[in-house]
Amino acid sequence: MNYEAVIGLEVHVQVRTRSKMFTRAATGYGAPPNTLTDPVVLALPGTLPVMNKAALDAIIKTGLMLGCTIAPVCKWDRKNYFYADSPKNYQISQYDQPICLGGAVEIELPGPARNVMGGHKTIPLTRIHLEEDVGKLNHGTNASLIDLNRAGTPLMEIVSEPAMHTAEEAFAYLTSLRQTIVYGGISDCDMEKGQLRCDANISIRPVGETKLGTKVELKNLNSISFVRDGIAHEIRRQLAVVAAGGTLVQETRDYDGQTGASQSLRSKEMAHDYRYFPDPDLMPVKVDEGWKQKLRAECPELPFDKQRRFLADFQIPYTLTSALVPDRALSDFFEETAKLSGKPQAAGNWIVNDLLRELSAARLELADSKVRPAHIAALVRLVEAGTILNNAAKEIFTEMFATGELPDPIAEKRGLKAVPTDAGELEQWCRESIAGNAKALAEFKTGKDSAINAFKGPVMKAAKGKANPKLVDETLRRLLATL
Repeated sequence: MNYEAVIGLEVHVQVRTRSKMFTRAATGYGAPPNTLTDPVVLALPGTLPVMNKAALDAIIKTGLMLGCTIAPVCKWDRKNYFYADSPKNYQISQYDQPICLGGAVEIELPGPARNVMGGHKTIPLTRIHLEEDVGKLNHGTNASLIDLNRAGTPLMEIVSEPAMHTAEEAFAYLTSLRQTIVYGGISDCDMEKGQLRCDANISIRPVGETKLGTKVELKNLNSISFVRDGIAHEIRRQLAVVAAGGTLVQETRDYDGQTGASQSLRSKEMAHDYRYFPDPDLMPVKVDEGWKQKLRAECPELPFDKQRRFLADFQIPYTLTSALVPDRALSDFFEETAKLSGKPQAAGNWIVNDLLRELSAARLELADSKVRPAHIAALVRLVEAGTILNNAAKEIFTEMFATGELPDPIAEKRGLKAVPTDAGELEQWCRESIAGNAKALAEFKTGKDSAINAFKGPVMKAAKGKANPKLVDETLRRLLATL
């Protein structure tokens, strides 16, 4: 019997706010343990929660970007469970009236070649709700220590429909979702800092069956690659159990990305196990049209929409858009450079090949770079005009990156500008080059246009590398047309 996998993801995203979900205690990462707390976080007697509007803004904005229906009224519930990382012994969450319903995430699967846009599909969402994060347990050899710095941080839970069927689809979904959230400024989504965490629900069923199989939840998937690897491992495990005549059980399993193995943690809880009930200390939230319209105006152009626009408007290769678009700041940098220079592909090549290389070597972020769009645009114009040659432009870029000086004065100071060549002298060099390469001449006459490049080397050598490449090309073509 042939089986197919059915996968749904539950993604938890820490919302970037200055204070926590229900108190003014600061949020942050890397602070000494248990310093980002207050009586509300510690659940001391007599404390009461107060909602953080910035967190509500963030989840509504996320829902708008993902095409969700924003509920006119949402409410808060207590999710009851007893665990050391939860000081209150319950978590304030949203159960039957979440703030965002439906929506979808657009994903891209690999195309037939690296430079071709892959196939796109949408993965439907069930809901997005807002809750508070819990603390963190640090397990040692002889003891487990609790750090409550994370407790109370605003946390979005984004729940997909069980609509994915391969580990690669899940990888593409998580990649796309992360890019959208970062684009919107909702979160940095740094998995190493726990800002994005993912649980996967996986089952298998006979091909053609519509009923879901026995669901297994996979936890501790702490990188996007581990999500893909863990899901692939779990699908293989379930298929092996069925093939051996065994029975799958609903459970939660822990996946170890280092060893590629998983182990059972516990039987899977059901909703009734948490004894949800409305939080008596928090009023429901009404979201009116004016609130939504204000946040809709702040939503950015989404990554795939921007990529399609770059391909259509700038006519640049897919490989360039794939390098530029995932980083919103970098794509904005490119767009400004392309408009200033009038040469989008040349601008993109300098940014992706040279600027990113120098930033990586210097361990700098784009915001720290002394090279701005005006620098690269000026460099592109100098090369296009033949004022400087490509090799000289590389030298100029290196100095421009180090000093922040514009390219023209660097070229002037270092004598890197192309020297105007006497027309008669240039024509003579071109005639000599053509006469000295009969093979290239024969190939050019048969229609092989690239054969002209064989003539250019000797000409540039005779000109000591400082002839205008455009004039060389024009002169060669004029002479070849007469032969």
